[in-house]
Amino acid sequence: MLGKNVKIEIFGTLVENSLYSGFITGRSYTDPRSVYVLTNSGSLSGVTDCTIIAIASSQNRSQTRLIAAPLTEIFYEPEIRFRLEKISVHFDKLICMYEKSCGAVIYRTTPRDGIKILLVKNHNGKCWTFPKGHVELNETETQTALREIKEETGLSVTIEPNFRQTSLYRPFGKIKKYVVFFLARANASAVSMQQSEIDYYLWVSLDEAMQLCSHDNDTKILIEVRRRLEQENIAIYKRYT
Repeated sequence: MLGKNVKIEIFGTLVENSLYSGFITGRSYTDPRSVYVLTNSGSLSGVTDCTIIAIASSQNRSQTRLIAAPLTEIFYEPEIRFRLEKISVHFDKLICMYEKSCGAVIYRTTPRDGIKILLVKNHNGKCWTFPKGHVELNETETQTALREIKEETGLSVTIEPNFRQTSLYRPFGKIKKYVVFFLARANASAVSMQQSEIDYYLWVSLDEAMQLCSHDNDTKILIEVRRRLEQENIAIYKRYT
């Protein structure tokens, strides 16, 4: 059901202009189960075209509930849980259609080593990539990136202005993962890995990073990083000499 477009008849208001209950209906599909409907668009009534954006279940799967939103609206897990908590509803497991992560391509520069890029390999990942993590409730994108970088690597970094690259992919079928990457300058080279998340890390040249990163989205981002750093080459050199 995740990602399915359905018609939902609204029959109750749980939180005004924010959270409703309803049931799926239509000529080809009828589901008598109650569905939670989230919206930022104001009042809902009657029959509304929606997408199933999450499936919630209790620990023993004795209770499951579909969660929907109008076709043009996107909600991520922290916001979904926050809305449900307003009506004192808690689910142990929440499979969401939309995921959002933020991170950064981290670099350091010295006269001796030139430009070095930090790559990490996660526990569940087979490929080298950049530090990133899921957005938490009420965080900005840069706040998420800075928090995740600090948690995963122990590094304090400075986000460079006017650099923001995005990628959208589907790692698990219906799930749509939206990732935002910034460019960040490391203020030190010593990395302290978060043992629960990161297995390995490397400081490598841009050319080596291009060879090690196997995802097209990552290599495209590195191309933009190279272009940006080459444009600022004089400023970078002066900063360290």
